[in-house]
Amino acid sequence: MIKPQQDTHGHVEPKASRPYMPDYGILDAQSGQGLLPWSWATERLARALNYWIATTRPDGQPHMTPVWGVWLDDTFYFSTGRRSRKARNLAVNPRCVVCPEHADDPVILEGVAERVTNPALLRQVADAFSQKYQWSMEPTQEGVHDEHGNEGPVFAIHPQVAFAFSDDLVGSATRWIFSED
Repeated sequence: MIKPQQDTHGHVEPKASRPYMPDYGILDAQSGQGLLPWSWATERLARALNYWIATTRPDGQPHMTPVWGVWLDDTFYFSTGRRSRKARNLAVNPRCVVCPEHADDPVILEGVAERVTNPALLRQVADAFSQKYQWSMEPTQEGVHDEHGNEGPVFAIHPQVAFAFSDDLVGSATRWIFSED
């Protein structure tokens, strides 16, 4: 099992390598711009305003939708309606993909979603949402409640694998692995 390293702030430093992308001419890890640092990806995850989340319907069909979210402590958080398609999909299959809005600096985060129920963490997520989007949110027993009366669960997406590349696709393509079972 690959154990991710922690930096001096306790943040997870996943193992970086080149992704397998046959027919794209991907260079070795030392060539081109070299492997991107994990901080390159986390900066983009933190500063994006909109994200895409892909889930799988119970019948196996894909589902993708935009969401607002926050990147905190190496985890992506978002809220949704209890009966929304994405919440129902995640209840059956928690595996999903999250991408920040800018395709010219892509970050693809594959992970597993879990509902957040810890009151202190819900407070932290609600505060981060309120600050980032200027949209008042308060934690509840079920998740969060916003200023317009919307209430729903909060999901934490814990990364397993992430991919990214800069303007030098063949020389910057990077895959980060958080753990390998």
